[in-house]
Amino acid sequence: MNNNKKKQIIKAIKSNLGGYLFLAPWLIGFLVFTGIPFLYTFYLSFTNVNQTALGWQIKWNNFENYNDIFFKNTQFLPSLLEFIIMQVLYVPVILVISFILAVLLNQDIKGRAILRTIFFLPVIILSGSVMQQFISSGAANFASINSIFIFHIVSNYSRFFAQIIEVLFVNFTIVLWFTGIPIILFINALQKIDHQLYEATQIDGASWWQILWKITIPMVKSTALVVTIYTIVNLGLYNIRPRQSNITAIYDLIKNALGVTSNGLGYASAYAVLYTIVVFILVGFALLVLRNRDKVKVVESLQERQQKKLAWIQKRNKKKLMKGVNKND
Repeated sequence: MNNNKKKQIIKAIKSNLGGYLFLAPWLIGFLVFTGIPFLYTFYLSFTNVNQTALGWQIKWNNFENYNDIFFKNTQFLPSLLEFIIMQVLYVPVILVISFILAVLLNQDIKGRAILRTIFFLPVIILSGSVMQQFISSGAANFASINSIFIFHIVSNYSRFFAQIIEVLFVNFTIVLWFTGIPIILFINALQKIDHQLYEATQIDGASWWQILWKITIPMVKSTALVVTIYTIVNLGLYNIRPRQSNITAIYDLIKNALGVTSNGLGYASAYAVLYTIVVFILVGFALLVLRNRDKVKVVESLQERQQKKLAWIQKRNKKKLMKGVNKND
């Protein structure tokens, strides 16, 4: 008995060891390139960092940088508000457009692979510094929408909605660029849905609208959460302006602070920490909105949920059939 237990323990250790070995490259990369630099940035945000002829001099100053940012700097709070507005405007639009395009590209149509490549190509070509330069130069913006007749109608009705339409129209190219990876994630989720569910609901007389809201959307909800988090973080990497204004973006505040030799690095670190906290808050809000609200303690797999849904539909159809037979009798 003891020998069997020892063998089971050794087997479990070997199995877990294999998993950790596969994870090791990612964990090492995360610690070296993300974890340790962020912790060091967090430390620098509480210091005065001055560049001298002898090198960098670091002196602890408690919360002085944060106090200056919130109570003396007149640029930070407007920049923060503009960043939040950008996230609130862009994330839902990117999410909806990605889902619609994924549904269309998941259909059995000719040239489907070519269309998928076209939508994903900008992610490969325009990424990182190339995309940032493209956005900064204004090459990603459309022409003004002010000359369009419909815009004048909306503007007369509500200036607020007119500004939203203007922002989305002018930056529509950027919106499409950010849909590449979300489209792939949604297509992957759509292809995992059991087609028997669609067939059963169609036999039951459900419309495409009912199928969309009762079958498709609930099944891709977890993927929608992943897409939302990815989009929030990805938008935070670029200097995107939701509207034309004189407000300095947080991205520019960090970049400008890095060019100052007197405590510029400490200031930039404080900006970066606050920027990260805001992104985490937005991610937390997305988790609250898109979380699974089921009160089941054990989280069921996608296949189990599909099987239960299919069994429930078949049971309901059987009851209807029996009622029809009884009426005929």
